[in-house]
Amino acid sequence: MSLLGPAFVAGVAYLDPGNVAANITAGSRLGFLLVWVVLAGNLIAWLVQYLSASLGIVTGSSLPEVLGRRITSRGWRIAYWLQGEIIAMATDVAEVIGGAIALYLLWGIPLWAGGVIIGIVSVAVLGVHSRWGAKPFERLIVLFLVVIAVGFGVSLSGHSIDPASLVAGMVPRLKGFDSLLLAAAILGATVMPHAIYAHSGFSRDRIDLAEKVPVRRLRIATRIDVTLALVLAGAVNLVLLVIGAVVLNGLDNTDTLDGAYVALASVSGPVIAGCFAIALLASSLASTAVGAYAGAEIMRGLIRRTVPPILRRSITVVPAVVLLAVGAEPTTALIFSQVVLSWGIPFALIPLIIVTGNREVMGEHRSHGVVRALAAIATALVIVINGGLVALMLGV
Repeated sequence: MSLLGPAFVAGVAYLDPGNVAANITAGSRLGFLLVWVVLAGNLIAWLVQYLSASLGIVTGSSLPEVLGRRITSRGWRIAYWLQGEIIAMATDVAEVIGGAIALYLLWGIPLWAGGVIIGIVSVAVLGVHSRWGAKPFERLIVLFLVVIAVGFGVSLSGHSIDPASLVAGMVPRLKGFDSLLLAAAILGATVMPHAIYAHSGFSRDRIDLAEKVPVRRLRIATRIDVTLALVLAGAVNLVLLVIGAVVLNGLDNTDTLDGAYVALASVSGPVIAGCFAIALLASSLASTAVGAYAGAEIMRGLIRRTVPPILRRSITVVPAVVLLAVGAEPTTALIFSQVVLSWGIPFALIPLIIVTGNREVMGEHRSHGVVRALAAIATALVIVINGGLVALMLGV
């Protein structure tokens, strides 16, 4: 039990406001059509997070640190770091906007001001890690996870689910551009690049707490950790899509988070809607702290620079606050931020597959050929979906 925790911290990235927006929108627009995407994304996430954690355990380094040592060209390191920073900013857009929406729904705080508040509070949450260490930070994140699971779970109270429709949604298929866009958004929200970078760092940070434990036992504990974390994350994501399909489908203006809140209030009452908003706020605060950690890890590992969390958060929060200030539709911005994240997945996945399969890096603990093949198939799936999305956008 003492070895569990890092996967739950990294796994909170799979329950951020981008997931909420993408899954609820998919359910309200398309019913159960994209259930298979949620399940496939969760399976991919399990494999990816296990590889990322194994890298941190075996090497004592995060993925950005390993890449920073292996990419000899400074120019290529900077280029790789820049794409990582773009991904970090796209992550912040989703997390900060989601938190701002929650503050507006709960207390009527203007969206731009809510974005600033979320940015500031996220620094305080991250400060728990820097001041008191990994374990207290993990406990805080697990508390957020409980709030998220309960808050979203109660939204299904009193509603029945058609098992046949749910099973039919497990059959892979798409229907037009809208379903492809939402499939890419769900994948981007589920297999998040910054979670890949962060999990190896969280596992590395825990090594000193378990330095007497053999690596093989640490990896067994990691499998359990990742499984438990992603069963929870997958269940909540599926619940979110089902909320859209069962509770909100057919109602007007339910493809936005504030619209979903209003619809929930009208159907299930203000208490249930309030629980939904509180869960949304918890998902924002937890995931934005993890995102800030990942961004700092990317910079430190690739270009060997560190920036104070307050300064870093001040910079990365700007795009989200600007979008809110100019009146951009928040949920639409959330969904497109997830599409940007899905484009960044190959840049994290491909190097992860390569280094964890390298005997020089991992020694006797290098990943098995079957594992590498499965990870390659998962990466190819993401690239194909994103390629089709780009082609449709360009009218090809």
